[in-house]
Amino acid sequence: MPTSSAGSRGRKRSEKIVEVPQTDAFGHKQPQQLDFEEAVLGALLIEQDAYSQVSSFLKPDMFYDHRHQLIYEAVQSLSVNQRPVDVLTVPQYMESQGTLEEAGGAYYVAKLAQDVITSAHIEYQAKIILQKYQARQLITYASRLIHDAFDETTDVADLMNFAEGHLFELTQQTQTKSYSQINPVITQAIEQIKLAAQNEGGLSGLPSGFEKVDKMTNGWQKSDLIIIAARPAMGKTAFVLSMVKNMAVDQRIPVAMFSLEMSNVQLVNRLIQNVCDIKGDKIKSGQLEKYEWEQLDNRVNQLIDAPVFVDDTPSLSIFELRTKARRLVREHGVKMIMIDYLQLMNASGMSFGNRQEEVSTISRNLKALAKELNIPIIALSQLNRATENREGSQGKRPQLSDLRESGAIEQDADMVCFIHRPEYYKLPEENGVDMRGKAELIIAKHRSGAVGTAVLRFHADYARFENLNAANSIPVPGEQTFMSSIDQAQIDAIHAEAGSLNLNLPPMDNDVPF
Repeated sequence: MPTSSAGSRGRKRSEKIVEVPQTDAFGHKQPQQLDFEEAVLGALLIEQDAYSQVSSFLKPDMFYDHRHQLIYEAVQSLSVNQRPVDVLTVPQYMESQGTLEEAGGAYYVAKLAQDVITSAHIEYQAKIILQKYQARQLITYASRLIHDAFDETTDVADLMNFAEGHLFELTQQTQTKSYSQINPVITQAIEQIKLAAQNEGGLSGLPSGFEKVDKMTNGWQKSDLIIIAARPAMGKTAFVLSMVKNMAVDQRIPVAMFSLEMSNVQLVNRLIQNVCDIKGDKIKSGQLEKYEWEQLDNRVNQLIDAPVFVDDTPSLSIFELRTKARRLVREHGVKMIMIDYLQLMNASGMSFGNRQEEVSTISRNLKALAKELNIPIIALSQLNRATENREGSQGKRPQLSDLRESGAIEQDADMVCFIHRPEYYKLPEENGVDMRGKAELIIAKHRSGAVGTAVLRFHADYARFENLNAANSIPVPGEQTFMSSIDQAQIDAIHAEAGSLNLNLPPMDNDVPF
């Protein structure tokens, strides 16, 4: 039996190959269907258009007989180069490649064509070949797993990642999706338009809770992969936690968050900080004032029973994420998944030439997962250091080329957003606008809409983003409010004047309200 190319790519810890015999201890033969292989090749030789029916899923190494692999490779090469495929051109091509005699010669190729009358059943026969190939692959992987599982030096976690990665790779290689006639798709699109019309504000997707962002995006759309990227300290995690609060706490929309950087408790502490208006350092130290304890008791109830599902598995693999995400959608009706952050994920069990290839695989499979589950997936991402080296206010603004480690992230994403805070770079103004306590969400790529910038208020002390015109907003440092502009002398003067007019004003103090 030929060695599987997928299996050879997966050998990460050692180069040993476990040979799978033609028959096992119980007399089982390797799964194969040679008569179907002959029928498929014969059909390809007599019907010019037959190759287009099987090319999307049938590959040379799926044939069991090595001769058939070589013949199908020749058919594939001729078809790709738009050259005729028949009993004359195939042997001629194989002879030029030095593989004709190894494949049984011109006589064997001609015999394959003579034994077939029609190509009518080629797709069905090719799928049987595919199934036999999958069965052989599973036997190969299982043999490797059994062999390594008996090895006491084997790391079981590595072995499980190997199994999961190769099983995923096998399913991805053979997945196909049939086409759809446009009529039912039109009906589905009209239904979505009607649903959007019924929603307040006309949003067709999930509301983020940020008015300007929702206006630009029409809400986070189903099956979209959204990348939110920024340099460290810009507030990526604070932004998604603010959305968790807006969506799951305020609107009871089920969301899941996979935190690869913070523990569950750290993440929930940030959420408490957001909801309860208590500074992060006080939550860490527990040194709360009396009014803050009351504030905590009163407001933390908002988080109780909120449909928020948090997973803090470190170094999460894309395959583990798929399994967990499916369960969350199936069992809890999760409508959105957030990942903090993409570069901390891995694709264990698969081998890559470099980290860029691995990140490309992760981003591609995140997009596939969003389509499969039909929900938006938001993945946070790091930017490279290019912004730090550029000068001026415009130079500090992130660009698509700043995405770290892989250009495939930009390619796979339906939307790429950047978080930018000029104040962080000691640039309190931008284009004449006071940017103290403010942040920009820059939509740099939008596959189904416009690009642009939404300005939000940012409270660093409370790890919170909110609308600029949010009610009961807490002033940020640098903002001048009516109360902060009145000193104690003015307060005393107001009370003295009120006393002379016999007005009963309530006492005014500097206690922070809760």
